[in-house]
Amino acid sequence: MSTVIAENEITLAIIQSLKDGKRKAFQDIVDELQPYDLAQQYQSITNKHRNKFLLFLSIEQLTEFMQELENEDQIEVLHKLGIEKSTKVLDLMENDNLASLLSDLEPEKIEELLSEMKKEESEIVQNLMKYPPETAGRIMNNRYVWIPKHYTIREAVDKLKHFAELAEYLNYLYVIDEQKKLVGVVSYKDLLLGDLQEKIEEIMYTRIVKVDVLTDQEEAAKLISRYDFISLPVVKEDDTLVGVITVDDIIDVVIQEANEDIEKLSASGKAIDFNTKPLVAAYRRLPWLILLLFIGLISGGIISGFEDTLETVVALAFFMPMIAGMTGNTGTQSLAVIVRGLASEDLNFKQVIKLIFRELWVGVIIGVTCGVLIAIIAYVWRDNFTLGLVVGTSLLLTLIIGTLAGTIIPLILYKFNVDPAVASGPLITTINDILSLLIYFGLATTFISKLM
Repeated sequence: MSTVIAENEITLAIIQSLKDGKRKAFQDIVDELQPYDLAQQYQSITNKHRNKFLLFLSIEQLTEFMQELENEDQIEVLHKLGIEKSTKVLDLMENDNLASLLSDLEPEKIEELLSEMKKEESEIVQNLMKYPPETAGRIMNNRYVWIPKHYTIREAVDKLKHFAELAEYLNYLYVIDEQKKLVGVVSYKDLLLGDLQEKIEEIMYTRIVKVDVLTDQEEAAKLISRYDFISLPVVKEDDTLVGVITVDDIIDVVIQEANEDIEKLSASGKAIDFNTKPLVAAYRRLPWLILLLFIGLISGGIISGFEDTLETVVALAFFMPMIAGMTGNTGTQSLAVIVRGLASEDLNFKQVIKLIFRELWVGVIIGVTCGVLIAIIAYVWRDNFTLGLVVGTSLLLTLIIGTLAGTIIPLILYKFNVDPAVASGPLITTINDILSLLIYFGLATTFISKLM
């Protein structure tokens, strides 16, 4: 609560300084804020104060806070700044963030902005935009330090000092040969501990973990997570060093991929957030839901087919929602476990078989526990052992099937190079509903004479 109050006080102080036109008072406040907090303050004030807010910020502050905004808000800020000031900001932005921003603009606007930027920065950004979205080449940047392998440690340290402001991270120096091919990597620690006259090629690591420019960004994220790197070198086919991916870029990738998986798991299609308009949100959700609606009609057909059974033993209707619901729940749980696991691990055939058998045992344990419990409840409630047996056995079988369906379907999709998250929760739930009703009413019909 105290944090919220403090933020409100800062907002009020910023607004007051803007109203009074006191640039120094404004700077005294924002100098204490992190770029993210600065972006939050900008978004919290009304439109009538935003122009002056941007006017009072320095080019460096504009650049830092711009990179904390979503693309739509970045575009709005660019329009407010005008072409001259915008290009100064774009020159200082990280190249990967800039490429992402420009990809959302109209071609004419992109050309206009790039033509006003520094030639070197403009060319780098244009090269990044040539790579497909969600690849290592698209999210890499050029803010790193490279050194020739013939350098001494003294020469490497001198170069490091000279480019310290340009290098986003100083943890690694990348070593190249005469053809600019990546041949090694040296840590900052190696430089501190080595003799100043020692050659870089004598202390560098030659077993380099790297990615190709066309490697999927999710694979790059896995490598950084696996090896606990701060940055990862990006090379072309011939091992020419062209950029690095840094850990802050990977955090963005992880969040993006997680959001995409959640959207697919919930069958909501493209991104829907708090600002999405009702008609747009409904349009993005409807296709899946309409499909599932028609599939769901099969469930109705199954119930209709066993109408005589239901009329004979009305008590069966009481347990029907529970049977279907529990089956869908276990399937969705298994699906979430598999999708999360596939995002962080590369499974081989042996691991897949082991995983399926593990989930089978999970289904058996859950099924036996829940099945016995509901069988006792049904028996006590209706004083009918056969009813308890039918309900308990149905739940046991359907929970096993539901668990296996939530495991096997995403694994099959993964095998065929389809994103396993498209095996959405509602789809598996609907399939499990159909199977559970068939098992439930099939058993009930078989023992109908003893249920009466």
